[in-house]
Amino acid sequence: MQFDIRRLDIYRKVPKDLTQPTITGACISILSCIFMVFLFYSELVSFITTEIESEMFVEDPMTHSEKIPVKLDIELHKVQCRFIGLDIQDDLGRHEVGFVDNTERIPVDHGLGCRFKSHFKINKVPGNFHISTHASHEQPENPDMTHTIHEVVFGDRVPTAVNLPGSFNPLKGHDKSKANALTSHDYFLKVVPTVYQDITGRQTLHPYQYTYAYRDWIYYGRDGVMRSPAVWFRFDIQPITVKYTERRRPLYGFLTTVCAIVGGTFTVAGIIDSLLFTATEIFKKAELGKLS
Repeated sequence: MQFDIRRLDIYRKVPKDLTQPTITGACISILSCIFMVFLFYSELVSFITTEIESEMFVEDPMTHSEKIPVKLDIELHKVQCRFIGLDIQDDLGRHEVGFVDNTERIPVDHGLGCRFKSHFKINKVPGNFHISTHASHEQPENPDMTHTIHEVVFGDRVPTAVNLPGSFNPLKGHDKSKANALTSHDYFLKVVPTVYQDITGRQTLHPYQYTYAYRDWIYYGRDGVMRSPAVWFRFDIQPITVKYTERRRPLYGFLTTVCAIVGGTFTVAGIIDSLLFTATEIFKKAELGKLS
């Protein structure tokens, strides 16, 4: 006796002349197809969209010798460029007055103000950098450090296309143009090391996010004489590192969900159709008095 492979068919077909189409069944079928298309589209969007996973771990910043690059862009509204300089200090003994490398001074407001841009590196220890007139051989009569901050960024710049959580440039647009002309401005920064890795694993960035607190004050020396105001950025590097990694759902997970959508929708729709069909038949028999 020859073996017939059709015996293995678990999807046996019912002849059309043994089936009965109904309006209710047609409506349920249309709604089921619309529902499946909607769920499939939602799952497809979720599958092609990358997700960002985060993790935190403790890391001692002193175990790494590399320095942190800093980008500074600040506009001083009422001090001429020839008076402005950058000073850098830290707990390792660094003390540079009038840092000039990679520094750009752009006159604004017809030369009465100055836009100061610089990028430099700092050690991974607490310290500060500040904008002042301390390095100038000639001091202005009434130094006014009212300002607007355009950028203070630590580490690598995060691409605009990457929507990372966290604050990587929270001081952007911070406006102190109407502050007291005699005051110094203190920004206390809590800097958190961050690692970002894209979905391919080929690109790894090391930006630094930070939070800040602000105060303004008038600086007097021990002799009681008021000192020239400045704009201070006092930073403290935190030992906790945050890592962001791009992930995408695996293909098998997407296929499993699609199968669940199709199978589950057909099953539930079939149950609903059967219940409605049975209820309709009972109602018809009740009208004809054939329930008994």
